[in-house]
Amino acid sequence: MPDPFSWDLAWHHVLAVLAFGYLLGSIPFGLIITRLGGMGDVREIGSGNIGATNVLRTGNKKLAAATLICDALKGTLAVLVIKCFFGAEMALVAGFGAFLGHLFPVWLKFKGGKGVATYIGILLGLNWPFAL
Repeated sequence: MPDPFSWDLAWHHVLAVLAFGYLLGSIPFGLIITRLGGMGDVREIGSGNIGATNVLRTGNKKLAAATLICDALKGTLAVLVIKCFFGAEMALVAGFGAFLGHLFPVWLKFKGGKGVATYIGILLGLNWPFAL
């Protein structure tokens, strides 16, 4: 597997991996799940955040749990997909992109969640004992 910080791997590969992680991380699962669950726009209640904690403020624990799981899995998926093709070092770049995507999603005018679940998902993908 290529070393991401060697001259063999071009900067555009690093940017592509970062963009992949960002786009995956920017999926606003809290907003999507609450709308599908008939709760409306989660940004209009509580902290105005799209994360699982604010979804819990709707009073629906199932939607909050689904949001938590999906937010974590988008970090895990970004890391595992890139780790499979480019190695662990590039997986860090993808994880960072997913984290930034959750914090600043392009779809929501760069106003996202706090990134706790996504960060735990990234840890799961990189080294699951650390996530525990």
